[in-house]
Amino acid sequence: LEVVMLDWLGQMLGLPESFLARSGGEAGGVIQGTASEATLVGLLGAKNRTMIRVKEQHPEWTDNEIISKLVGYCNKQAHSSVERAGLLGGVKLRSLQPDGKRRLRGDTLQEAIEEDIRNGLIPFYVVATLGTTSSCAFDALDEIGDVCSKHDIWLHVDAAYAGSAFICPEYRYLMKGVEKADSFNFNPHKWLLVNFDCSAMWFKEPRWIVDAFNVDPLYLKHDQQGSAPD
Repeated sequence: LEVVMLDWLGQMLGLPESFLARSGGEAGGVIQGTASEATLVGLLGAKNRTMIRVKEQHPEWTDNEIISKLVGYCNKQAHSSVERAGLLGGVKLRSLQPDGKRRLRGDTLQEAIEEDIRNGLIPFYVVATLGTTSSCAFDALDEIGDVCSKHDIWLHVDAAYAGSAFICPEYRYLMKGVEKADSFNFNPHKWLLVNFDCSAMWFKEPRWIVDAFNVDPLYLKHDQQGSAPD
């Protein structure tokens, strides 16, 4: 029921099919408690995906060595929970300078990534905010998406505050480039008058999250395993 409802909600916002369970792939939505939680869950999925890839390239590196090199990025205008996600996830997170309209731009992100790669770090996660809490600024998602695609970095879209506005087609231009993201989150418990806590999150590839937290005791096994995000 949750998966079906989240498909309806995603259609209501105009999310790309690649985020919806009805697309026939592994994508789909789940309800989180808060956007802070969603940002952390996205970060841990990105961390898991990157560590697996790096281990394939450098089997001699330990987990601790890889984690010490990981670095994520966000706008300085991003919510404090993004910085907190970095602390809880045990990774470096850089807050980047926005432009005159308080937006994080693609060229700023590109420069930071290139600098960190030169310094031996591994960029793995970017949070783009659509409607910052402090000033309702919208990061240049389309530009950021191109940079993340180029470097194979997980892009999480935090639309906690303003995401509800995308129900109105005339506001959807503000999420141009969302098809380049790996995860997307907004809070129905803000403008949609839904009781707290209801923070809706969609993934293109939820297996990175599922695998990161996979504990499979006998008492949790059931006949419908794999049929929905669990």
